[in-house]
Amino acid sequence: MKRITIFLAMVVAVFVVQAQTLDRMQWFNEPEAWSIKNNKLTMQVTPQSDYWRISHYGFTVDDAPFLYTTRGGEFEVKVKISGDYKVRFDQAGLMLRADKENYIKAGIEFVDGKYNISCVVTHHTSDWSVITLDKPIEHIWIKAVRRLDAVEIFYSFDDKNYTMMRNCHLADNTPVMVGMMAACPDGKGFEARFEEFKITHLPDLRRLEWLKKNKE
Repeated sequence: MKRITIFLAMVVAVFVVQAQTLDRMQWFNEPEAWSIKNNKLTMQVTPQSDYWRISHYGFTVDDAPFLYTTRGGEFEVKVKISGDYKVRFDQAGLMLRADKENYIKAGIEFVDGKYNISCVVTHHTSDWSVITLDKPIEHIWIKAVRRLDAVEIFYSFDDKNYTMMRNCHLADNTPVMVGMMAACPDGKGFEARFEEFKITHLPDLRRLEWLKKNKE
């Protein structure tokens, strides 16, 4: 009986680990070259690709690589990001995407020779906010927390101390594609790397409040 219990525990543990492995996720705009090893994603970013809608520049593009899974409720997601950024607008980060007109992308973007912590929020048209860094960095962690109709975006250089960079709207009760994206609008491509990708389920706040008011 003890052996059976241990075996079942091992099966459950394996299932939990494998449930979020990257090779179970799907591609939107799969790049020509990519690999997954030890749950680390490395991609050769598609040249002249991006996500942007209309505002300021007057064009719409929706063709950059994005590896994703789908989530229907509230959650926290984070990932460690690094890349061999080369030219203007090279970027890598997290993306939460409801559809082609409603998405959030946040990460590192290389602009005018400097590293920028970047966030684009799109609801029909895109906006763009940046925090310029005073020196290059080897990697960064980006974390997003989806609660009700809002998403909070955080960044960290050590995966311990997180700073909020953005609070933005995203319709609740709507499934979203969530995962890792990279884009190279102005160049011939570069290598982007993603590690420690993790999604944590958060119980629905409205349901928790209902349960508190309706205790047995």
